[in-house]
Amino acid sequence: MVLIKLIIDLVMTILMFVEMAYYITGNRVHENVGVTLFGLFIAHIILNRRWFSSLLRGKHNFRRILQIGLNFLFLAAMAVMMVSGILISRDLFPLIPVKNDMIFRQMHVQIAYWGFIIMAVHIGFSWGMILNSVRRMTGITGTSRIRTMGLRILAVLIVFYGVYASFEREIGSKLTIYNPFGSLSNDDTSIKFVIDYLSIMGIYISGTHYALKFIQKQGQRQRGTTKY
Repeated sequence: MVLIKLIIDLVMTILMFVEMAYYITGNRVHENVGVTLFGLFIAHIILNRRWFSSLLRGKHNFRRILQIGLNFLFLAAMAVMMVSGILISRDLFPLIPVKNDMIFRQMHVQIAYWGFIIMAVHIGFSWGMILNSVRRMTGITGTSRIRTMGLRILAVLIVFYGVYASFEREIGSKLTIYNPFGSLSNDDTSIKFVIDYLSIMGIYISGTHYALKFIQKQGQRQRGTTKY
């Protein structure tokens, strides 16, 4: 079951990249992938349905409250993207009449970028669990300072390039209502697009993961101090 969840999450992440590459893939691919992504999102919810039933159980610390809020934000973003996508559809749902679809088009694009970032933060929350699952599947049981240091250096490089790519691709303006469409680079290639957006995603995955580790360590120190 864990493997199935990881595969679905991985496929969803890949399809989200494809969705962001609208100017590369074209409208028909964008709409077909969007429907597929929404179907996988429903499957993701079904596979994690126990999470909903346990919302009111247990202790609600800062991390859990933040994660609950984030998950519902992602759920809302996906719902808005799907509804607005249907309303502005030109290939799969062309018979739905909508006047002044520019409003829905802007909403669709803007929420898509917010959804992309929320998804990255969502992955960051589960990054430790993902790493542990990968270790179990690959048979890695011990720790290695060299491996840990190498991965941290790689994370730093990804974050630095991600910041550069964020400015180059005007992610900030795409997250605001003033310029949700941003600009398109004429020399954009599929490889550069993937590298840029992977790096941008890396900012939020790494930032979330290490911020949570820092908060956890601070909590442990406070509990240790209280004991004395």
